[in-house]
Amino acid sequence: MKSAHIQHLYNRVGFGIIPKELARLSKKSKKNVVNELFTSSKKTTILSVDTSFLKGISFKDAKDKNKRRELQKISRKKVQELSTAWFERLNNPSEILREKMTLFWANHFVCENKNILFVQSYNNMLRENALGDFRNFTKSVSKEAAMLSYLNNKQNKKKSPNENFARELMELFTLGQDHYTEQDIKESARSFTGYNHNFKGQFNFKQGQHDDEEKIFFGKLGHFKGDDIVDIILEKKQCARFISEKIYSYFVNESINNNHVDEMVEVFYKDYDIENLMRFVLLSNWFYADENIGTKIKSPIEFLVGINTIVPYKIEKPRQVLLLQRLLGQILLSPPNVAGWKTGRNWIDSNTIVTRLRLPSVLLNNAEIAYSEIGDEETMITDFKKRKLRRKAFIKVSADWSSFEENYKKESNKELVHQIITSKINSGTEEMLERNQQLSKRDFVVQLMSLPEYQLC
Repeated sequence: MKSAHIQHLYNRVGFGIIPKELARLSKKSKKNVVNELFTSSKKTTILSVDTSFLKGISFKDAKDKNKRRELQKISRKKVQELSTAWFERLNNPSEILREKMTLFWANHFVCENKNILFVQSYNNMLRENALGDFRNFTKSVSKEAAMLSYLNNKQNKKKSPNENFARELMELFTLGQDHYTEQDIKESARSFTGYNHNFKGQFNFKQGQHDDEEKIFFGKLGHFKGDDIVDIILEKKQCARFISEKIYSYFVNESINNNHVDEMVEVFYKDYDIENLMRFVLLSNWFYADENIGTKIKSPIEFLVGINTIVPYKIEKPRQVLLLQRLLGQILLSPPNVAGWKTGRNWIDSNTIVTRLRLPSVLLNNAEIAYSEIGDEETMITDFKKRKLRRKAFIKVSADWSSFEENYKKESNKELVHQIITSKINSGTEEMLERNQQLSKRDFVVQLMSLPEYQLC
């Protein structure tokens, strides 16, 4: 398989690739390289933090106002701890494809919560289903405590139906806008009545709160429950198209090629098997077409983790991990709304582009970073002595330059350019890089990662 194609593959289903791995895989066929990705992601390694503070806590304890406030404060910190742990996982993934798919689904089945048990369960549910059966996946989403709370389905009862989840299930999760009626939303909401969970977040169907009368949904008549609604939705080919378009936009190109999506729909609609769909995409010749290489603007997480692939680094203060994500516009486990993050060019504005171009130096040369936006107390760095928000900060980072030098010891600065950047480089930049060939490899790679072209993968 061509080296350029392997780089492209690993940029899209991972966060880059080091020369040793690139050389090893270049001796294999495309089929074998892709197979290896799926084989290495067969298992699921759950992500968890210590929740022993909840041991022995009962529903009665949670009813106590002071106790509840204390638990909520600890839980919020634990959610941030899980967010940091997820970032660390992405920096050192054992199941590369599964973790990238988890990141994708987190911006599709969007959800946010402050209860660590709910958040942890939801995040691992995404991970476990990331390459599985989309039908079961969607049903699992509907029963997670985090989602039941986020979209108010816990308040969805037969005498007072709440339509929030029913609407977003179709608009954002399965069909897209204008592929259902307001009446379909009402009937779907009635079907999802009675969905609830216990104190620990385990799903609990409350028969007494369920509307068991007949419903008419997409022209079908029956005593439907939530799972039935999902089954009926998936009968529509539009569902396979909607998901295929989302996957194409994320992994291939934001500019949709309808012919390619048509091919994906035919594969996906047969059984809604996510692995089969992804395998088809990654083995398709058009996935490796020139117009799809180096054209995607990296998300903030892809940008941060991609730097780590080249020069492994560790941010010493977990709070500063969140600060950097906030400055770039994407905090893990904290989406802006139910529609998730807007991608592509929406990642870049006048503030974030300056931060991005400065960040390699900040992370790898212990440079100073400035910020002006006032954020919440959990994510901003505070000068507790003066009780004032500092406007500048040093991000304390340990950079593993020895690993970089070992991984790239055979590459000259000239060869390093095409190892680091896959997008087209303009003539002015090429001239500047040519003039700087005498720089040390360390300085040169920081310069490469500080280029506008490095924002693309």
